[in-house]
Amino acid sequence: MSDELGSIAGIAQALLEGIHAPAVAIDPEHRILAANERYRLVFAGGDEVVGRSCHAVSHGADAPCDQRGETCPMRLARESGQPQQVLHIHHTPRGDVHVSVETRPVYRPDGSLWMFLERLETYGTAAAGTAEGGLVGRSPAFNAVLDLVRRVAPSMTAALLLGESGTGKELVARAIHDASPRRDRPFVPLECSGLTESLFESELFGHERGAFTGAHAAKAGLVEAANGGTLFLDEVGDIPLPLQVKLLRLLETRSFRRVGGVEPHEADFRLICATHRDLERAVAEGSFRQDLYYRISAFPIRLPPLRERREDIRLLAETLLKRIPGGEQMTLSGAALDCLERYGFPGNVRELRNILERAALLADGAVILPKDLPEACRDSTGVVAPGSGSAGGEGILSLEQAERAYLRQVVEQFRGDRKALAQALGVSERTLFRKLQELAG
Repeated sequence: MSDELGSIAGIAQALLEGIHAPAVAIDPEHRILAANERYRLVFAGGDEVVGRSCHAVSHGADAPCDQRGETCPMRLARESGQPQQVLHIHHTPRGDVHVSVETRPVYRPDGSLWMFLERLETYGTAAAGTAEGGLVGRSPAFNAVLDLVRRVAPSMTAALLLGESGTGKELVARAIHDASPRRDRPFVPLECSGLTESLFESELFGHERGAFTGAHAAKAGLVEAANGGTLFLDEVGDIPLPLQVKLLRLLETRSFRRVGGVEPHEADFRLICATHRDLERAVAEGSFRQDLYYRISAFPIRLPPLRERREDIRLLAETLLKRIPGGEQMTLSGAALDCLERYGFPGNVRELRNILERAALLADGAVILPKDLPEACRDSTGVVAPGSGSAGGEGILSLEQAERAYLRQVVEQFRGDRKALAQALGVSERTLFRKLQELAG
C-alpha cells in the first residue's frame, strides 16, 4: 500500500472508530480502505476486509452493483455529491439479510473526491430467506416496499397501504409498527368492512355502562387499547360516509368520548390504514370524504400483487410451507415450483398459502408434486391475472420465464464447471454468474 493510501486508510479508520453501527470506508475504485470491528463481525465473520472490493464482501460478486442491475449507492453519491440511502440484500455468515446502506462522499480540500463512508444497518423486520414469521422477499418490487417501510416507520406520519386483497397489508402494517419507536406498545387492528354505525363507535371508542341495551358494564374501545401504540384500520375504504365524519373528528382533535359518556379522553396512537379500493376515485364519486383522504394518505405505499414479484414465489412457497401445520417437514418438487411460478395468483399470497395447505394434505409423501396442486396451477392455460406475463396468449411463457426454466434445467443436468457451462451457452462467465444469482433469488 502506498504512503498516500496508508495515510487515507489511517484517517478513515479513525473516523470509523466512533461509529457504533457497521461502517466502512471505500475508495472511488470500490476498494475497502478501512472497516470498524462491527462491520467485520457482521459482514465478514470477523475476517479482515481491507483491500477487498465492497461488492465482493457484501454480495460475493465480481462486479459493482450498477453493473449487475442493482442501484449502487456510491454511484448515486458520486453523481449527486450528497449522501444517499439504498436498501440492498447483503451476504453475511448467517445468510442473506436486508441492509440499509447510507453512503456519504468525502472530498479533499481542493474539491476532488477522496473516499466514501458507508454506514450499514441490518433490517430485521423482513427476511431475504425462509423465516418463521413476518415479511419475506427479495425481489426489486418487494425491496421497494421495504425501503418505504424503513423510511416511514420512525415517524408519526400516517401511512396508507394500497393493494389487492391478499397482498399482506396487515403484515406490512405490523412491520411499520415493529420498526417504529412504538414497537413496545400495542398494535391494534380493526377490520372496518361491514361495521354498522353503532358497532363502529362502540368498537373504536368504547362505551359506558347502560349506553345501550346489553351494555351491562363499561368497555374501553380500540383507541384506548392502542394508547401509545399503533391503530391499524383495515379496509378503511369500506367505512360508510356517516362514520367517516366520526373518524375524521378523532384524527383532527385527537380526543373522543365513549358511547353514552360525556368525559373526553385523549387519543395517543399512530395511524396506519389499508384498502384495496381506489380512494381517489371514491373521492371523485363522493363516496369517500376528501378531507379524510388527505388525513390518512400522507405516505401511501402500494403493495405489488404476487404476479409483479414472481422472483419471490419460490421463496414464499418454501417459507409458507414451513409455517403450515403438517408442512414443516415437507418440500416442493422442482416441477411443482415451476407450476406455481407460471400461475397468475389472483388471490395473491393468501391464495398461495391456501394452495400449499391443500397440497400438504393431498401429498402422498414428503414431497409435493404437481398432481397435488389445483388444476389451474398445473395447466399453463389456467388462471392468468392481468400483467402476469402471458404475452397475450394462453399458455405462452414470457421470454424471462422461459429462460429461467431452461437455465434451471441446464444447471441440474450439466456436469462441467461454470466456465464450461458459460462456453456451452455462448455467454461470458460474468453474465452466467449474474443469471444464476437471479435464478437463486
